[in-house]
Amino acid sequence: MQAEDDVYDLLIIGGGINGAGIACDAAGRGLKVVLCEQDDLGSATSSASSKLVHGGLRYLEHYEFRLVRESLRERDVLLGKAPHMVGQREFVLPHYNTWRPAWMVRLGLFLYDFLAQSSRLPSTRAVNLTQGSMGAPLKDIIVKGFVYSDCWVDDSRLVVVNAMAAAEAGARILTRTRLEHADRKAGLWLARLKNMRNGEQTEVRARAIVNAAGPWAEDVLNEKLENTEAVKNRIRLVKGSHLVVPRLYEEDHAYILLNPDGRVVFVLPFQNTYSLLGTTEVVFDGDPADARMAPEEARYICDAVNGYFAKPVSPDDAVWSFSGVRPLFDDDADNPSAVTRDYVFDLQERDGGAPLLNIFGGKLTTYRRLAERALARLKPFFPDMGAAWTESGPLPGGDMPSGGPGGDFPRFLSALEKDFPGLDKVWLLGLAHRHGTRARDILDEIETPDGLGRDFGGGLFQREADYLIEREWAETADDILWRRTKCGLAMTEKERNALADYVDSATASMRSG
Repeated sequence: MQAEDDVYDLLIIGGGINGAGIACDAAGRGLKVVLCEQDDLGSATSSASSKLVHGGLRYLEHYEFRLVRESLRERDVLLGKAPHMVGQREFVLPHYNTWRPAWMVRLGLFLYDFLAQSSRLPSTRAVNLTQGSMGAPLKDIIVKGFVYSDCWVDDSRLVVVNAMAAAEAGARILTRTRLEHADRKAGLWLARLKNMRNGEQTEVRARAIVNAAGPWAEDVLNEKLENTEAVKNRIRLVKGSHLVVPRLYEEDHAYILLNPDGRVVFVLPFQNTYSLLGTTEVVFDGDPADARMAPEEARYICDAVNGYFAKPVSPDDAVWSFSGVRPLFDDDADNPSAVTRDYVFDLQERDGGAPLLNIFGGKLTTYRRLAERALARLKPFFPDMGAAWTESGPLPGGDMPSGGPGGDFPRFLSALEKDFPGLDKVWLLGLAHRHGTRARDILDEIETPDGLGRDFGGGLFQREADYLIEREWAETADDILWRRTKCGLAMTEKERNALADYVDSATASMRSG
């Protein structure tokens, strides 16, 4: 076993959005940070969301006013920090097939607007669905509805760019590295980490540990960490599943469908030619890594959509499905849909040193604020750490020209198209959404598609694949096809296998070199 001489300020366990966000914030404040993730960055819950940065309209029914207000504020912050991967979208809420009277829906939307009163996004309005494009895909019997605004996001890329920002500020990011054991020794944490590629183990020392392991947080606390206070049943695991089907309509707005059982299902434009349908909420008992969509979940989603849409959709139409397990803080709610999406901290220490901060719950939208609050809890142990800084600083790729909130993405895209006239505009749009201003690092000195190298299909070229391997910790084809990009949707099995062979060869060469 190899023992490192360095002493880190923070050892962060978990490379989902919370872990990556805390690493980014902490490294930017001058702390020495190491993050370990047992798989790929964002490979579990953080890449299996509904791809939304939103206030959580339905949380108002459960009186989560503070959470909704914080989420709405963070929505605007993220729109400014990453305008290439966070964008505004109108949501159509048809009033049909629900026990909620129109006045109740209108009141909820009024409150949503009120809590977001400083937002740059438009306010709610009523809409006649018998006229215009918003009602065109719906059943003729649906005549009225409401329109409000929220934001979409590429969830797994949001994790990656936070990890990139952390690394650029000095953090050490260890993917495919699992915490095996940690104990307090002489006022420090002595942790044993295992490289999941080759089985090698390393000992590192840290002044504090942040347990951001998401659905595995209780397992880490109770099974991996010594001399701590065991915690049971603080997390309720709830599985959410989604279907991706060929595009159900052409326009860019989304739908939020209220169902008779009190739940909602989203219909979202996805990757230009698809629609994303979801989500379900099913209590889960098992290894979160094994979460898969059950047939009854697919049927539930399709039945919900078919209650509103004129053209029926079937599970057989799906081109992709994915499931993730949300680690919700257990507030004893009977209904999984009513369990809070808020986050809770559990701070443990021994003799004034070697603190452990456990994080339970949370949601994608509030990760940045969660990170700020986590570091505020650790501030007494690191009195010299810098001030909070992430509210205004752009994430990697988000430093757009001045214009709209945080930057002018259309202006940036127009300049990119002008500078690279020989490249397909639709492909450039996808690249710009994925990488923002960092797209120029991939396109450097390229004038024609030939300069992009091997065409793997689905809009993925060798130049981008190499960049993802060298700069974004991609080590497998799945890392690239389903998390760093979604190019796997438009690729054949043969093309995906060819990429897998290439990635295996490229990563083996990097490790040996």
